[in-house]
Amino acid sequence: MKERPSFPAKLDTGSKPTKPKTVPTNTATGFGLDSSTVRARMVQKLAQQGIEDTGVLEAMGRIERHRFVDSALANQAYEDTSLPIGLGQTISKPNVVARMIALLREAPGVQGQMMGRVLEIGTGCGYQAAVLSLVAREVYSIERLRGLHDKARENLRPMRLPNVHVIFGDGMLGYAKGAPYSAIIAAAGGEAIPQTWMDQLAVGGRIVAPMQDASGQQALVVIDKTAQGLKQVLLEPVLFVPLKSGIA
Repeated sequence: MKERPSFPAKLDTGSKPTKPKTVPTNTATGFGLDSSTVRARMVQKLAQQGIEDTGVLEAMGRIERHRFVDSALANQAYEDTSLPIGLGQTISKPNVVARMIALLREAPGVQGQMMGRVLEIGTGCGYQAAVLSLVAREVYSIERLRGLHDKARENLRPMRLPNVHVIFGDGMLGYAKGAPYSAIIAAAGGEAIPQTWMDQLAVGGRIVAPMQDASGQQALVVIDKTAQGLKQVLLEPVLFVPLKSGIA
């Protein structure tokens, strides 16, 4: 796409794990969507599904997912389901968000610690960027659809997350100004991982993204960039929106 992406606006605003752990959560109070009770139940379910990274589970418990979906769907926000967010896009299932971020944090250079600079391809409604903000020092999130970019900014602004930068631009080009990244995560899948992402990934960094084969089936792929080259592992089947170029 020939149009140049806008610069970021700073907002003040392997294998599946199988052994669930007890998750530390805040004291549950109240019973509405604003309470920690409903989020604690979601987190407990994630742990039962095999998410073991307590840092990821804690982040999932702190971010209020219902604030990122339309009010008519808010009562479904803490179910393990994807929901429409407009313009043919969806917010991923909580389990998928937690799984992909946990995979990023399993990288040899991270191993469950705070990540460095992360690039998110596909901001969507801003939910995953908010979760990432609690497990990474800095998050650059790029969205190609102006309507979603604006919605994400609106959703994130009240949260005052100084380490999140939301960019309107072509995600297939990555975001060179913020490179190199210690991790790249994508919420859309194409037939191959763009070379620009590989170039912008730091040595020792990891990409987690959906990738589709010739038949159109998608699976999660993990790519580690080492001093000796790239190491790629295909994991479980997933279903994401198609990765597209350009802005709209």
